[in-house]
Amino acid sequence: MATAELFSRELSVFEKHRKNWSRSHPSEYVVIQDDVIVEGFFSTYGEALKAGLNQFGAQRNFLVKQIWKIEPVYFIS
Repeated sequence: MATAELFSRELSVFEKHRKNWSRSHPSEYVVIQDDVIVEGFFSTYGEALKAGLNQFGAQRNFLVKQIWKIEPVYFIS
């Protein structure tokens, strides 16, 4: 299963809040599992991952995503 399919619900929740979050928490991280958003925002990926593991455990998928107003695009050749 492709990653986008696997996290389609989480990405939908993220897109719903992206505009507000990009103003109030730019470049911070958020943790989402299904429709559940972990309380708080995190300054590092490691802090966000730890919060996700504490709330959901290692047996469940959850999304850790950095908040950008416009997603960066990287070209690798």
